[in-house]
Amino acid sequence: MESIKLNDILNLENLSNVKIRFNLMFEHNWNPIEIFKNGDFRVMLKGQYWNYEKRKSFKDGQITVGLIRIKPKENLWLLFHIGKITKDLNVFNGIGYEYETLSEFEKYFGRLIVKFDNKAQTMIRNAESVIYDCEVAQILPDTFDNDIFPGYDKVNISWEEMCRVLEKDNWKTSLQNQKGVYLITDVSNGKKYVGSAYGENMILGRWRAYIKTGHGGNSKLKALPFDDIKKYFRYSILDIYKATTNDQLIIERENWWKEVFQSKRFGYNEN
Repeated sequence: MESIKLNDILNLENLSNVKIRFNLMFEHNWNPIEIFKNGDFRVMLKGQYWNYEKRKSFKDGQITVGLIRIKPKENLWLLFHIGKITKDLNVFNGIGYEYETLSEFEKYFGRLIVKFDNKAQTMIRNAESVIYDCEVAQILPDTFDNDIFPGYDKVNISWEEMCRVLEKDNWKTSLQNQKGVYLITDVSNGKKYVGSAYGENMILGRWRAYIKTGHGGNSKLKALPFDDIKKYFRYSILDIYKATTNDQLIIERENWWKEVFQSKRFGYNEN
């Protein structure tokens, strides 16, 4: 079966006047799909219409197509914007253009996923050279949301992701009735903290405390700037147990994992 190409859906005319921007990062964030899911479209559009030093991205009157990579090292991209340049501001190292969003394409924003292997170094490509290599992988029934609970053994989320997903019904259902042992990793230095959850709302309640304070009452984590925790901490689950499991077993497993990771000697555990 012949694949459906991006322009089979968009039907853009005069492709010589169209450019596609494959966005790999926004404002030093190398995972722009998280910015999309957090709804920060100001940052996304700022990145779409940014000029680097002495190098213009677009010209007056050009159509711009904005794609963001769904996951690092994957060739899947999500359409988030199509616009038209209305004014060149002649600004470098900043937002270089005024633009208008082309409303006829808005129904595809956040829903249309394409597959494309961009082997060129430049992230801004002339549409006529690449658009027929962009295959439509999927048109979602609703706006992209990859926050379905992945399974206890596959949880590995940032603080920012945790703030969002813990309010999703499938995450709340999965975590509020489960005791367990979890791991916090500081990716800036590799230090680890092993914790356990067996109180009210169990893992859900424990992790909500980290959202609120960053430290959850732990003395070594209290010493860290909250902004560093938000930027560098990741959360995963080591062991999961039914709500009826004896708390002492949870504590024993927590101590075992502390020994495995040597998190009292080299990490953030104090006892």
